[in-house]
Amino acid sequence: MLTIVLVSVLSGVYFYIESLKAGLAEKRWALAGVILGPLLLPMFTISRHVRMRRDMGFNNAVLRA
Repeated sequence: MLTIVLVSVLSGVYFYIESLKAGLAEKRWALAGVILGPLLLPMFTISRHVRMRRDMGFNNAVLRA
């Protein structure tokens, strides 16, 4: 039981920090991270990618090091 609570809290912190870096709604992602835990990772990754594409445009190349 303690492990589940710890994973939920750590997931909330992780999603808060990552959404802050990506420019997404921090409180919403933190709450979703606490509720869903690591199951939220695919949805967060897609949301971050869509946000980046919307901000930069769809015809621009993105070079990552």
